[in-house]
Amino acid sequence: MMISMRQKLIVIPNLILLFGTIILELKKYPVFDFTPLPWIGAVIFLSFVIDNLLRKYRSSADLYLFPLVMFFLSIGLIMIDRLKPSLFIPQLRWALCGMVTFMAVLYLAKQIALLKNYQYIIGLCSLLFLCSTLFFGTDIGGNRNWILLGPFSVQPSEFAKIMIIIFLAAYLTDHKNVLALPSNKFLLLRLPPLRFIAPLVVIWGMAVLMFVIQHDLGSALLFFGIAILMTYMATGNKSYVFLALIFFGLSSTISYFLFAHVRVRIAIWLHPWTDPTGQAYQIVQSLFAFGSGGILGSGFSSGYPFLIPEVHTDFIFSAIAEEFGLVGSIFLILGYLTLFYRGINIALHCKNEMNMLLASGLAASLALQVFIILAGVTKLLPLTGITLPFISYGGSSMVSSFIIIGLLFALSIKENNNA
Repeated sequence: MMISMRQKLIVIPNLILLFGTIILELKKYPVFDFTPLPWIGAVIFLSFVIDNLLRKYRSSADLYLFPLVMFFLSIGLIMIDRLKPSLFIPQLRWALCGMVTFMAVLYLAKQIALLKNYQYIIGLCSLLFLCSTLFFGTDIGGNRNWILLGPFSVQPSEFAKIMIIIFLAAYLTDHKNVLALPSNKFLLLRLPPLRFIAPLVVIWGMAVLMFVIQHDLGSALLFFGIAILMTYMATGNKSYVFLALIFFGLSSTISYFLFAHVRVRIAIWLHPWTDPTGQAYQIVQSLFAFGSGGILGSGFSSGYPFLIPEVHTDFIFSAIAEEFGLVGSIFLILGYLTLFYRGINIALHCKNEMNMLLASGLAASLALQVFIILAGVTKLLPLTGITLPFISYGGSSMVSSFIIIGLLFALSIKENNNA
């Protein structure tokens, strides 16, 4: 029986996971740890089960999304095993949780149309999620964006991100005509009445507060960017982009003069070599990792990524660049670009306007998140503290990323079936 090219694609990431783990275990000779094997087997088995279940959608869905995600997941798992072996099994568990969540989203795919009826409730819930860390949050790694629930830590912003995308898709669809044809003038900008752009201003304001109060620049940039991109995609009005940039510029300038930690973050970004062994140690070591990796890298498990603090979370791309080099880094970036392309392609084929905005917002959020974290570890932007989807360690990020892929897959099924 011939195996199709698409079926072969699901085999590749599983081979990466299997052989990557074997290589790391051989490095430990003569002491081997067989504890992760059942969990690895469960991930591989479930990936084949899901791939087989998705075949029934072969005439209507984008069947390349899941193999792409499994590729990122396999790279992330072997890197976690390489960088932080004690977190390998927990990350395998989160991967299984994410895969199960992916299937749950598909099961509920028919309910996507109902989301529009609850847009304000979803928007309010997203704000409550973001505000929850102000009262119940715990400072981890300098960012107050985590809530401890017994042995688990949850990052509410990961799930609030999805809620805001759903809210914006529904809100912008309902008010597209008013937002696209503004009647009021503000300076050189043409804008609608304040009540129609109030939700956008609230999201922008929450983004600034996340940076100032929670020290979470990554999530702030992500939320701000999602709001701008989705508004522009819905209306085509550049006035919103300029207004957002003015808002961002003014709030950033005020924050710089009022808050010391903002000035420290900017100083580390602009002048890391003035304090290479102190506050700028992470970014300096990250740059060294990129430099030492060269074109082909030092080889898997042959570099020194442990010199970077928290390398398994914020700086995992630096470790990949060091051990797989420029070639491996470009290959990974091309993979993310392909994922973004598949997401936008789904959006372009949507006949329902809300579904189109939802798909494009979900795809853009993944692309923007990848850009922000890569820009942070290469010093293009200040350090951000967000995760690389499917690769960095983190349960909240893993589950929320699988929810996004599940929604994209569900939208491709729904639209192609004219549901």
